[in-house]
Amino acid sequence: MKQDAVDDSTILAAGASGVRVAVRRSAELAARLAEPTDDRQRWLSAVSAGLGHAPYLIVVERDSEVVGTLPLVFVRTKLFGRFLVSLPFINSAGVVAADDSVARLLIEKAVELADALDVRYLELRHEAATRIDHPALTATRTSKVHMRLPLPTTSDVLWASFKPKVRNQVRKGASSGLSAAWGGGELLGDFYDVFSRNMRDLGTPVFGRRLFREILAQFPEQAEFCVARLGDRPVAAALLVHGECFTEVPCASSLREYNVLNANMWMYWELLQRAIDRGGKVFDFGRSTVDSNTFRFKKQWGAAPETAVWQYYVRQGQVDDVRPDNPKYRAMIAAWRKLPVWLTRLIGPSIVRGIP
Repeated sequence: MKQDAVDDSTILAAGASGVRVAVRRSAELAARLAEPTDDRQRWLSAVSAGLGHAPYLIVVERDSEVVGTLPLVFVRTKLFGRFLVSLPFINSAGVVAADDSVARLLIEKAVELADALDVRYLELRHEAATRIDHPALTATRTSKVHMRLPLPTTSDVLWASFKPKVRNQVRKGASSGLSAAWGGGELLGDFYDVFSRNMRDLGTPVFGRRLFREILAQFPEQAEFCVARLGDRPVAAALLVHGECFTEVPCASSLREYNVLNANMWMYWELLQRAIDRGGKVFDFGRSTVDSNTFRFKKQWGAAPETAVWQYYVRQGQVDDVRPDNPKYRAMIAAWRKLPVWLTRLIGPSIVRGIP
């Protein structure tokens, strides 16, 4: 029988003295997420609230000290089915554990939760350094890479590292009269106008504004929008989130008719300078498929690939069944590109929230 939720519960794991494994949800988790203690909990709160899904947090304590966590979101829609993901939308999440034994406990409890919720699969968005060997994790996807650029201490040093072609494209954007605006919720409308139009052009359902409002709410000092304007017209926009060491770009878009101005190149140079000014050590351009257009765009800035290792406990079907790059969706993508933008903004959020 399918369950739509699992109540707060605690089990003693592996008979180990002083070890407690807890699945937190509902009132207990809501209280914890009201005042999150780290960025992983902030992302859990933002994504679950922004997409309208149930959050779970598996915690391992040893002698009353937290030694491992696994944030999860229960993705459930009639269109695509049920999934347990750590975490939707963002690039990396999964298990954080003090040692292998703690990691195994977290996986075992996540598998139990996946069974109880009757999901198609459990998805853990790990990386090469954080992948976990566990017999329940029988499928792996490594088709994506994270494109990351170590940052120097000054923008001048970074500028000098670029190839002449990159510098010339940025200069062209600068000479076109572009200006950058930085801010929070007051720029959401401009950001969303550019972002939603670009997603329509790509044939991809767009996330709703609610997700971005939740990100701003959870990261009030770290998240900000950059909007590149030509006069009063927004022509490119990005969401930037500054972490302790990383600055990442969860979303960035530009209007195709302004490609001739190199608006996107110019905006990314603004983003990189902002990251350096904020003390960032690494700029995370986000994930890409190797040798794709976005991969080459990020590589030209000096970003290097780091393999994304998404691990799965599969209960039904295949892990690629509902991926947007599945060939069976090509006709739908082509049709989506022909829809009016206003319609994609209306129906897109209810569709994309169900894609793990």
